[in-house]
Amino acid sequence: MSVLLEFAMFPTDKGDSVSKYVSQIIAMIKDSGVSYQLTPMGTIIETETMAEALNILEHSYKILEPQSGRIYSSAKFDIQKNKSNRLISKVKSIEEKIGKVNT
Repeated sequence: MSVLLEFAMFPTDKGDSVSKYVSQIIAMIKDSGVSYQLTPMGTIIETETMAEALNILEHSYKILEPQSGRIYSSAKFDIQKNKSNRLISKVKSIEEKIGKVNT
């Protein structure tokens, strides 16, 4: 199974720049070993189970919770059985049709 999770999470009470806080979440994802892609508006991860994806969300919250009185988060899931490596294959599918794209 492939679980794609696109999410954003950040404190709302820390001013205009929250990269200090978001970078802590990205470091945790990087250390977790799951495939991920950082974008300007959020992060996309791919896990093999829903539990793993939800665990990343929970750990992200646990990183920010002690540092903030208010945390914003949005999350989108795309879950497909009998598939894997979709973080790469979905982009390749488009590139086969139109050529190289920015990632």
